[in-house]
Amino acid sequence: MSLLVVLVALAIALGLVGIVIPMLPGSLLVAAAILVWAAVESSTGAWVTLAIALGLVATGTITKYLVPGKRLQRSGVPGSTLLIGGVLGVVGFFVVPVVGLPFGFVAGVYLAEWRRTSHSAAGPATWHALKAVGLGIVIEFTFSVLAAGAWATGVVVT
Repeated sequence: MSLLVVLVALAIALGLVGIVIPMLPGSLLVAAAILVWAAVESSTGAWVTLAIALGLVATGTITKYLVPGKRLQRSGVPGSTLLIGGVLGVVGFFVVPVVGLPFGFVAGVYLAEWRRTSHSAAGPATWHALKAVGLGIVIEFTFSVLAAGAWATGVVVT
């Protein structure tokens, strides 16, 4: 096993941890590590592996926003509330680097729903937002693990 493979595996593992504990751009780190491996390996198998891994990461990234968003809308949380949650999530990401994004999103949903309806209606909307954040993490993690599996297969094959 070469040093490159070990370093790429460590970067992928760090990316997976970054998905669960949002301190790093997890999927991006997984994709970047596989890209570096493919560039150094520079074989047809490596490039095919990269294409598969990037497709999985892109699918996971798109799905992690679409599916929870649709579920929130079905539960009665309007798009404006999601927008406010998203804005406060971005602000939270810069204010509290480790956990600011999900907490900012949930706080934004709570505040928007509290303003739009009442305190009693804001609670269920916030619970739905927490479940949506969790679902998004599970989706992103799953697709990144699949990309890591594609890379591991590519390492064995090439």
